[in-house]
Amino acid sequence: MWKEIGDREFGKLRTNLFSNRIKSARISSIQLSNYKDFISPHRGSINSLQVDLTEGRYLLSSASDTSVAVYDVQRATDYDESGLIAKHKHILLVDKQHEQGHKYAISTAIWYPIDTGLFITGSYDHYVNVWDTNTTQVVINFKMPGKVYKTAMSPVATSHMLIAAGTEDVQVRLCDISSGAFAHTLSGHRDGVMSVEWSASSEWVLVTGGCDGAIRFWDIRRAGCFRVLDQSHSQLGSRPTILTRSTANKSSMLKTSSGGLNSSTKGRPSQKKMGNGVSLKHAAIARQVRGYGKQRLHPGMLSSQDRATAHYGAVNGLKVTNDGMYLLSAGSDSRLRLWDIESGCNTLVNFETSRLQSTKALQLAISHDSKLVFVPCMSTTKAFDLWSGKTMMDLRGHYENVNCCLYNSLDQELYTGGNDRKILVWSPSKTTADELEGRDGQAFAIDQDNWSD
Repeated sequence: MWKEIGDREFGKLRTNLFSNRIKSARISSIQLSNYKDFISPHRGSINSLQVDLTEGRYLLSSASDTSVAVYDVQRATDYDESGLIAKHKHILLVDKQHEQGHKYAISTAIWYPIDTGLFITGSYDHYVNVWDTNTTQVVINFKMPGKVYKTAMSPVATSHMLIAAGTEDVQVRLCDISSGAFAHTLSGHRDGVMSVEWSASSEWVLVTGGCDGAIRFWDIRRAGCFRVLDQSHSQLGSRPTILTRSTANKSSMLKTSSGGLNSSTKGRPSQKKMGNGVSLKHAAIARQVRGYGKQRLHPGMLSSQDRATAHYGAVNGLKVTNDGMYLLSAGSDSRLRLWDIESGCNTLVNFETSRLQSTKALQLAISHDSKLVFVPCMSTTKAFDLWSGKTMMDLRGHYENVNCCLYNSLDQELYTGGNDRKILVWSPSKTTADELEGRDGQAFAIDQDNWSD
């Protein structure tokens, strides 16, 4: 670490590169925290966790006992007797005794993306409620046709305030907070929808995963989905970087131009023309382009594409990488698949064998640099390398099944919640004086000066 600090001081490392290296080194050494503890008020399994996107300070949790709690992850409410372990108790709690509380298990709870003044909950009582954080009162509620499995709001939206709700009904509904009504109804799935995820690069693109094993991409500005992922449509490896692709494009353009100059001196065969002077070849190309446009416009009309499946079971987990280029999916067939969003191809990353829950929606987490993915695997949480599929860490601490994972990029911490009603904190080990010593027991020379003892 000292070498990297020295390189940053001399300008050999860019600011972002230095920051990412430090964060990656910290996240690679996470373990069950011995200095931070959440005191959970929940009396049921914890189903979802989310830190607000504005400050990265307030943690929102929901549980099966119809309760929702908020914690301050940066400021402790109490300490243990030794003063070493910070205890974080809830600063807000809405439970079954609340007059406007849910009647059955709360399956999902999310923050309003641009303000901590609102949060949204979805429950098995068929309701999606929008809460005022300050007054803990329901501002708007939406009646759904079945149990609510998942809700999501776009983190990059500037033109709409839509909540995407996946329920046990075959249709995905978009709830508009500004009007208090349903704005859209997306039809295409043949069974309930357990996962919904907004694109990280476009406020109009929504990704849904259903119990029919299908993953569908929707442009909410028009009817019908524009893509259905097929597990048999694959490409090996990840997409080449932008720099590599641009170099390849330049070389191909140079070859084309040189080939065009050479071929211009040669005689070209005559082409038959139609009555209006347009060649038959150009007319055929135009027909192909028009046909491709129709296919792109309404791919749901093609039965072969519409019935494609991404998993052999229900899709119960979706997570888009931070750059919006890849999608990770989890299924009840205990498979993880990584998809190239641009091409819609399965990248064939072979994630090591792991057993996943099949009855609940799972919450996946991805590190800040999109290199590690954290997946609830029964009573453990596994960290996989996103590009090779190898298991990098096996985090054991829960006594029962883990339902949700959340990565806090601000503190490089991982939060997990499970059926044992606990919220565990996995954090990098604190740097001690012994760790700052060299392997030979002497301090680093770079940290010494004439004033050192």
